[in-house]
Amino acid sequence: MKKIAITGGIATGKSSVCQIFKELGAFTVSADAVVHDLLNPSTDLGKKITVLLHIENSSDRPEVFRKAIADKVFEDRKLLQELENILHPEVCKEIRRQYERIKSQKYTYFVVEIPLLFEIHDEHFYDVVITVLADEEIARKRFTMQGFSKEDFERRMRRQMSPKEKAARATFTILNNGSLEDLRQEVIKIQETKRFKL
Repeated sequence: MKKIAITGGIATGKSSVCQIFKELGAFTVSADAVVHDLLNPSTDLGKKITVLLHIENSSDRPEVFRKAIADKVFEDRKLLQELENILHPEVCKEIRRQYERIKSQKYTYFVVEIPLLFEIHDEHFYDVVITVLADEEIARKRFTMQGFSKEDFERRMRRQMSPKEKAARATFTILNNGSLEDLRQEVIKIQETKRFKL
């Protein structure tokens, strides 16, 4: 089963591309959702993180645990890097487990939304990489409409490889400045190319 990674900048429409692939019969995975599942104080990984970040009186509630983690690493790049060194390999392992579980089932593709694909050097697992781009002003507006601040946008963008570089390293690039129907047509166009079918 063809493995497709969907990556790109913040609020560019990666989730929408995954949803379109899902409607076309794909099995989809969100790396962010995998992270949420893994960041649980009762798991072995959660216990490791509790020790690493010195989180005291860790709640059994995952959302409280995740907030405690975010508070610890928010302004500490060294701690954030240590956390990611533990977390990212586990995310990749879980994605591979899901692929092994469903690869013989009747899905068209295995599609993973993975924003930090190039940053964690996992692009070689995938047959196709699609980078989704949007003009920065449009992406910032979409992001703030989700309840985040402009500062949040800038801070997150600083942590990522530039969208231009992600585009240069992808198999395909989609510029998503238009409507959902425009985006759907772009996905269908990619799906029908010879390069995609190889």
